[in-house]
Amino acid sequence: MEFDAVVLAGGGSTRFGGVDKAMLVLDGISLLDRVLTATISAATTVVVGPERTVVRPVEWTRESPPGGGPVAGIAAGLAVGQAPVVVLLSCDLPWITADEVTQLASGIGEHDGFGLRDTGSREQWLAAAYRRTALVEALQRLGDPHNQSVRRLFHGLNLAWSAPTRAGDDVDSWADLDD
Repeated sequence: MEFDAVVLAGGGSTRFGGVDKAMLVLDGISLLDRVLTATISAATTVVVGPERTVVRPVEWTRESPPGGGPVAGIAAGLAVGQAPVVVLLSCDLPWITADEVTQLASGIGEHDGFGLRDTGSREQWLAAAYRRTALVEALQRLGDPHNQSVRRLFHGLNLAWSAPTRAGDDVDSWADLDD
């Protein structure tokens, strides 16, 4: 299954005191590089956020204006690539692997998207594969993506979810890195 990857890495990292969360290092590898390694099979990979030194070549883009939130980042990222499936990942998924990314892309079936549940069984919209057409239509329904809710963007989409998995666990606090 051909897919593009959109990696969101432009947040303000407010819970980390302004430290660039994408560049936090776990076992010698930044969180962003962990996600980029997991998306190695993508036809195109775009990182939405400020350019940084990373483990492999990727495309870079920013939402306009910067700081518009994840939905604005999704809109900016969708402008890059053209594969029918888009794997959308936040940069703070240190336990996701290339196998899991492939499973996301191939697991859509007849749904609009297929995503991971974290170990607490929460649906992770920013750890999922989507049909590009479904994302484009959802963004069109929403209108201006600036400061819009991710929940609102995905409302009404026919989504399927994995069993709870460590791969869906994101890093929202310093304590999450100690797990």
